[in-house]
Amino acid sequence: MATLLLPLSPRYIALTVCVVLTALLATLAAFDAHTPLFGVVLVPLLVFGALTLLGIHDLLQSSHAVLRNYPISAHLRFLLEEIRPEMRQYFFESEKDGKPFSRDTRALIYQRAKMELDKRPFGTQKDVYDDGYEWMHHSVAPRPHADEPFRITIGGPDCAKPYSASVFNISAMSYGALSPNAIRALNAGARKGGFAHDTGEGGVSPYHREHGGDLIWEIGSGYFGCRTRDGRFDPEVFARVATDDQIKMVELKVSQGAKPGHGGVLPMAKISEEIAQIRGVGMDEDCVSPPYHKAFSTPIEMMRFIAEMRRLAGGKPAGFKLCIGHPWEFLAICKAMLATGIYPDFIVVDGKEGGTGAAPLEFMDHLGMPMRDGVSFVHNALIGIGARDRIKLGASGKIATGFDVARAMALGADWCNSARGFMFALGCIQSLSCHTDRCPTGVTTQEPTRYRALAVPHKLERVYNYHRATLQALAELVAAAGLDHPRDIRPYHFSQRTSSSDVLSLAQLYPELQPGELLKGTDDSRFKQAWAMARAESFAPLEQFCFS
Repeated sequence: MATLLLPLSPRYIALTVCVVLTALLATLAAFDAHTPLFGVVLVPLLVFGALTLLGIHDLLQSSHAVLRNYPISAHLRFLLEEIRPEMRQYFFESEKDGKPFSRDTRALIYQRAKMELDKRPFGTQKDVYDDGYEWMHHSVAPRPHADEPFRITIGGPDCAKPYSASVFNISAMSYGALSPNAIRALNAGARKGGFAHDTGEGGVSPYHREHGGDLIWEIGSGYFGCRTRDGRFDPEVFARVATDDQIKMVELKVSQGAKPGHGGVLPMAKISEEIAQIRGVGMDEDCVSPPYHKAFSTPIEMMRFIAEMRRLAGGKPAGFKLCIGHPWEFLAICKAMLATGIYPDFIVVDGKEGGTGAAPLEFMDHLGMPMRDGVSFVHNALIGIGARDRIKLGASGKIATGFDVARAMALGADWCNSARGFMFALGCIQSLSCHTDRCPTGVTTQEPTRYRALAVPHKLERVYNYHRATLQALAELVAAAGLDHPRDIRPYHFSQRTSSSDVLSLAQLYPELQPGELLKGTDDSRFKQAWAMARAESFAPLEQFCFS
């Protein structure tokens, strides 16, 4: 009896209704084939007939159990699941809750990029007594804010062509990950605003060169744009590209925040013939940068490779980017600097909260050191070996506002890079479809019908405006603190609530080493054991110190 009543159960009622209506409509159509009623019946007959066929298919298929148990009606679940991110973003998400970037932050970037009013009414929406709330201290004697753009000079004693860089630049995003029009607009905006554009590891494309903006050429483990046929570093090709006047610095990518230790991935769906030619790869598989470099395997070899990059680039600043992992490995690099006398001109610390493209969830959520901890660690390590004055430090990882820049510089950064901030300036709506080649705004797609929507002359102005407005906000913060330049910001200018009743300054949360303290011997628990484990000859630790 239960089996006979199954077609009338909630699970199957949608299919039953469609079958019954299809049969009734078919009967009417058969008897009224030569009357005006036939035309009225035909359309619903086709609709319910198609739904009946769909329901039968659902019953017979074996891939989705929910479709077999709920033919036809279960498709509503898949439809709602498909539009869930948009529904949440547009209707249910609060101003502060959105991830990775809140609606409030996105709106601020859009407003600054469009030069619209970016002020907020009626007080902060943040809970200022919640754990983790941070603020910057102001002065009772504020300064007039600077009108000149904040700049720093990058290039140590071994650099023949130092570069005067803005304190806020475009972070590494490759052509291939971004569309041609996105690269064009970013570079044109950088040229107009006098700031730098990091190429990402995908090579220097014609779209990077089209408008002549300053470039930082990033070289990853795939050596795209300077590789041999078997994927190794080609010094002759590198020198030919790196000596171009548009390229101001060369950067070795050791690892990146979103997927440290994994290598870069450009999905096959986004690889065009042009990208394959620029990178020197095939089109029939994902373009994967190995997680390790073939050009070096020890800290000492890494320092020598950076020196060779600087020489081949004609003396331009050469440095490296990494997300901090094992502390002793970075300290091994520091020991290699001391052993060889070779120092990079700059180091960019990429926080694990960074990332613009595709990455495995486990890597994105649980691998690598966050930016603030990483910047503080590297800053202090360089102080500890007496090399901080000759090496500039960049920071990247979820930096979007003037406050973000100021906080990173308080922890030791000399300048900051932003990737997703500039993507928002281009019109990104955080649809989280970067890896699918179906970006709705034309920022992260290689499909011409999609990226044609990104109008370069219009978007370059937004890139320029966002950069200018962010530096203006930074200037106002610096002046309110009674300072003249963001390089004067120190950790004690910021405080963080650690509980409802406890507050610590960043100076207390991130204490600084004394100059040369690692060389003299330190008792700081963050460094003592890791320094003992580190060795210049290998990234592997000295095991006798691992459990001391």
